[in-house]
Amino acid sequence: MQKRVIIIGGGIIGLCAAYYLSKEGHSVKVIDQSNLNSGASYVNAGYLSPSHIIPLSAPGVMKKGLQWMFSPTSPLYVKPRFDLDFIKWAWAFNKSCTVEHVKKSAPLIRDITGLSQRLFEDIISTEKFSAHYEKKGLLMLCQTPKTLENELNMAELAVELGLEAKEVCLEGIKEIEPGVAINAIGGIYYKCDHHSTPQEFMSDMKVYLKNAGVTLHGNEKVVDMEIQNGAIRTIQTNSQLFQADEIVLAAGSWSSILTKKIGLDLLLQAGKGYRIDTEIETQISIPAILAEAKAAVTPMNGFTRFAGTMEIAGINHNINRARVEAIASAANRYYPNINLSHEEKGNAACGLRPLSPDGLPYIGKSNKCKNLTIAAGHAMMGWSMGTATGLLVSEIISDKRPSLELNQFHPDRRF
Repeated sequence: MQKRVIIIGGGIIGLCAAYYLSKEGHSVKVIDQSNLNSGASYVNAGYLSPSHIIPLSAPGVMKKGLQWMFSPTSPLYVKPRFDLDFIKWAWAFNKSCTVEHVKKSAPLIRDITGLSQRLFEDIISTEKFSAHYEKKGLLMLCQTPKTLENELNMAELAVELGLEAKEVCLEGIKEIEPGVAINAIGGIYYKCDHHSTPQEFMSDMKVYLKNAGVTLHGNEKVVDMEIQNGAIRTIQTNSQLFQADEIVLAAGSWSSILTKKIGLDLLLQAGKGYRIDTEIETQISIPAILAEAKAAVTPMNGFTRFAGTMEIAGINHNINRARVEAIASAANRYYPNINLSHEEKGNAACGLRPLSPDGLPYIGKSNKCKNLTIAAGHAMMGWSMGTATGLLVSEIISDKRPSLELNQFHPDRRF
């Protein structure tokens, strides 16, 4: 049965949900408070990474976060503040930082990222998108023995879960990436990972959706929702009123603000990440994670992107120049021939990644509202999980059996 569906949020997850819902014959509208051309879906590292199986809430992260709290250049920064939502989130996050949680979550992350990677490739092929997409793997570069040991432990878990990963010495790194000077003692090569240029895929997807009859409404901020008999009947934006049979909430870090309107306390915090792009030829051909710096490097179509940091300081788009400098400094430490210019650093941009306390996304219907499907809380993995989440949302609304078991992603789960 065809349904009228409104998707709140025009990022990777919202557009992928629109893609699969339109394929099912539903009438779809996407509304977003931005101009549908900015945000985390446009400034991320472009990874489709089944290798990223460890959730943010891992053993030792809270302790490390407290140590880094007063460093403006640390990879993880948590701004201390008296805010009830933040306190609830921090308490739940700390409870999730266990070995048991990692063991339980890793297979779930592998499954959804693996499915998403296959779907991403299928969309590009089926719809003949011109977006850049490569399957070259990913290097985890380490500069200290301790970090290398930790990464080896994670690689062992990845191999146990059926992912392609192997240790590489410095000579092995040079064989994989021969044209670039790299300062590392060794690392891990994850052959299972792919990468893309985000804005190209987003552009292709928007063109496809418009041609498929999906309506995209930019600069439409949701200000109110009318709820009757446990269902959302109307959505009021800053300029117009929308009606639908089903609502999809894929508004990223803003999702928890909107769920309060249905009485759902969805624990989410915004994690700000930064990117610096350079069009100077770097000779980098393989994506890499700079392990100690927690920074990412991606050779995209016509430029190289350096991205990183996790700044949990509320919803804002203020650029912290110290953190931008930290990414640029890390790039030079690992790639000594690369010096990002003052202009490139000045053009740095940021995006907000929605963080759940346990590092797993919220996907499904809350018992609080029968016609609202939530798709949020993907943390740094929104790009890696976007297509699969879109498919799962479509399956839920179309009353089909989901491609993955969704219990662990339930929006009403307790921490």
